[in-house]
Amino acid sequence: MSDLYNLPDAAHYAYRVLWSPEDDEFVALCTEFPSLSWLAPTQEAALEGLRELVADTIKDMAVNGEAVPQPLSERSYSGRFLVRTSSELHARLSREAAEQNVSLNQLLNQRLARG
Repeated sequence: MSDLYNLPDAAHYAYRVLWSPEDDEFVALCTEFPSLSWLAPTQEAALEGLRELVADTIKDMAVNGEAVPQPLSERSYSGRFLVRTSSELHARLSREAAEQNVSLNQLLNQRLARG
């Protein structure tokens, strides 16, 4: 059994609350626990309900010896990732970078920053 005193705080996970027209209520979602959700008539109640569910889920996972996901906010990122693409797209992006007199890395960073 995991150390129940060193579990992640449920408040540290990435949450979002959206209106669900199908349910006619707000639905709260947690990025690190995609199978969990909580419906409620207000945004606040949906978030609080899901936060409590995540806390219970974390405890249950630890008791059962399952790996508890680390909150995204507590992960470290190197700033590096590898993307595979077609040779045609690679060539087109390389040409665009050259035309803008920037490196391919700079061009891609600019595009990614725009979202």
